[in-house]
Amino acid sequence: MAIGPAGMDIAYQRFGNPDAPAVLLIMGVAAQLIHWPDDFCNALVSRGLQVIRFDNRDAGRSTHLKGAPAPDLTAIMNGDLSSAVYTLSDMAADALGLLDFLSIRQAHVVGASMGGQIAQTLAIENPARVRSLTSMMSSTGNMRVGFPAAEVLREVFSGPPAVTREEVIHQMLRAVRILGSPAYPCAASEVAARAGRAYDRGYDSRGFARQGAATLASGDRTEHLRQLKIPSLVIHGLADRMCDVSGGRATAEAIPGARLILVEGMGHDLAPALRPQLAGYIAEFILQVERAATS
Repeated sequence: MAIGPAGMDIAYQRFGNPDAPAVLLIMGVAAQLIHWPDDFCNALVSRGLQVIRFDNRDAGRSTHLKGAPAPDLTAIMNGDLSSAVYTLSDMAADALGLLDFLSIRQAHVVGASMGGQIAQTLAIENPARVRSLTSMMSSTGNMRVGFPAAEVLREVFSGPPAVTREEVIHQMLRAVRILGSPAYPCAASEVAARAGRAYDRGYDSRGFARQGAATLASGDRTEHLRQLKIPSLVIHGLADRMCDVSGGRATAEAIPGARLILVEGMGHDLAPALRPQLAGYIAEFILQVERAATS
């Protein structure tokens, strides 16, 4: 457990040789460090990298702001940010605090979904600490791109909130059926096992809302991304129904020199059959950055 800014406890795990290039993995809304699958992390380690994965605030075993008021997402979308407890800048500061705690001067930062937006924010606000940026299934904060399909909002978020362990598992199974990679299905047993484990580690439906509010309240980063001088890789699935591929394209267009990889049949998940391919893309990119820095 690391102590982050404002007294946040940040739960983390570290894999690989601590002298190897550091890869910091940042997950998305309501997700935990375990949503970076072990085989994905091990694939990066096998390529000579060290991996750090962690729980964002309000997720898993990191600090939950349980006494905070519930955010008004409708008001935030209409420009009233008063109910947002924190922003992506605060979450990026948590990640930076973890790097400080581990005495890591620079890291290759990889973010998925909201984690991609946190990674972008970290690169914008602390460029000297980010050796490279990889943004996956994410967007720029511009509400005109990276939007979810309308039917997804109805199918995934309608109905009463999940409360019990069984309800949370059922909700996750339904979400993966809708949002997962159609060309690379994930076994229901794996989805259920991970959902149950996440529930046991620290399920928090209000934390999900606070993280969502932080994302909405943080605004459009496009102009800031245009100023980045950090090697960047953008990965997006062409079948992503949660974050339209326009978000990935806009991210790559905004960052000077960014490389864009579009994956046919990939949705809004790290499907088992895709993990070796995705880890390969990321490791190849990172090692190329490392070679360029030492040549």
